[in-house]
Amino acid sequence: MRLNKFISHNTRYSRREADRLIQEGKVKIGQKVVTEPFYDVQPGERVFVKGKPVKQKRGYTVIVYNKPKGELVTRRDDRGRRTIYDSLPAKFRHFIPVGRLDFASEGLLLLTDSPQVAQILMESDLPRIYNVKIKGEITPQMENAMQEGLELEDARAGGHEKSEVEGMRFAPFYAYRIDKNSPMYSKLKVALREGKNREIRRFFAHFGKDVVDLKRVGYGWINLNALPTGKSRYLTRKEYSKLHDFLKRAQKGEKKASS
Repeated sequence: MRLNKFISHNTRYSRREADRLIQEGKVKIGQKVVTEPFYDVQPGERVFVKGKPVKQKRGYTVIVYNKPKGELVTRRDDRGRRTIYDSLPAKFRHFIPVGRLDFASEGLLLLTDSPQVAQILMESDLPRIYNVKIKGEITPQMENAMQEGLELEDARAGGHEKSEVEGMRFAPFYAYRIDKNSPMYSKLKVALREGKNREIRRFFAHFGKDVVDLKRVGYGWINLNALPTGKSRYLTRKEYSKLHDFLKRAQKGEKKASS
């Protein structure tokens, strides 16, 4: 594991803070000062930060955060906008977000202190479940695209103005339910197995519909339930048990693919 990642995973320092500590000569491998953030820590090597040994964690922690609108899922913003780390307790400042929710979206965001767990969850096809409210009605053409999928050479509408994403392939929705369909506003619940950049906003923008509310309420078997906006919680014992089983299956799959 890279040295900066090793430190951020096993301490409360963020990756950026770990880089700074390494560059300032405050990190040692055994008795030797190491100033290269990409140094590969080998099993059995002892890492010291400011003279204190770094104890390697054997487990992992995952939390659920109910992100409000108007927060960015990033460490820092060059425009001074609020980020999730301004709201999360300090003990979670080194946690890694599992995917993203854009500035105007809200709801369930998973964070973990394990880079491996974060990567497996992000790359998984676990359903991401959203409550969506759009301007206008849901047409048969839109329903057909939800069922059959959609491929666009130009999917910039609905994306961030600085996004470099142009074309996009939208897989068929894993599931959807229309709760209200009217010329003014429509509401539906959708489940996707992917987490592409502003996928839902881009999908509806293709049909000339603005998404006015977007809230993630579930990720696999983990649900937001009644968690207040801006608050966080640990996974329950039952959720951890399911996650442990899921990670074991995912890791076995990786070993088979590489053999």
